[in-house]
Amino acid sequence: MNLDLLPQDCIAHILSFASAREACRLSIVSEMMHSMVDSDVVWEKFLPFDCKKVLLRLDSPIVYATKKELYFKLCCPHLVDGGKKIFYIDKETGKKCYILGARELQIQWSNNPLYWSWNRQPFLKSRFEEVAELRTIWWLEIKGSINTKLLSSKTLYFAYLLVKFADRAYGLNTHPSQATIQLNTAVTSKRKVYLHKQREYKNQIIFGGDNDHEIDEDNDDSWIEIELGEFYVHDSGDSIVEMCLKEVESQHLRGGLVVEGIQLRPKLKL
Repeated sequence: MNLDLLPQDCIAHILSFASAREACRLSIVSEMMHSMVDSDVVWEKFLPFDCKKVLLRLDSPIVYATKKELYFKLCCPHLVDGGKKIFYIDKETGKKCYILGARELQIQWSNNPLYWSWNRQPFLKSRFEEVAELRTIWWLEIKGSINTKLLSSKTLYFAYLLVKFADRAYGLNTHPSQATIQLNTAVTSKRKVYLHKQREYKNQIIFGGDNDHEIDEDNDDSWIEIELGEFYVHDSGDSIVEMCLKEVESQHLRGGLVVEGIQLRPKLKL
């Protein structure tokens, strides 16, 4: 069948069932398909339904000529809400992703300079203006929360604590921390994780059991991802998801943990 014979609105409807990546591949099928793939009608469907609200929240405005250009620019991280969060679109799925900066988190005792310091050193290569560095404390508790209406509906999200370890880091891996995800009042995920700075542990299981956990560090500049758990967003309703890393049972001192934030994104396909 010659697709060029189909009405444009029919082709646009067909493309609406494809992903952004699939639509780009379909552009080579015919001249008509190529023309439609570049049209605003098609790319409007790939953008978040609340895209206009998202654009208003950006710290720096985006200049774009087409909806396709806007889509791919939103696939790059952008500071929003006064620099407290980062927003971007997952290029593979088109789903909304966020990073909650350390200033957006509830870090126990972080307002006391005896226990935590707020670091602006450029060598840390953070995407935020500040990160939190643990001086010394025995009560470790880091929480983050977000309204699910800011996320994509019908999507399984995973939460990751983004950290680095100072050279002086100590006492972080002698006892497992408890990682939990709570949607409203229901706990959706619960696991134990160790915090470890040794690079030889890259891509290795460091906690045995049903909820084994991996850490990964690609290079010296990267932030290590500690998987906190998962949750499913059914719709764009007004619900609160809370993520928490906590260790208070051992009551021993620890320090040297550097926290950039908590990342929320769909699970990456292997």
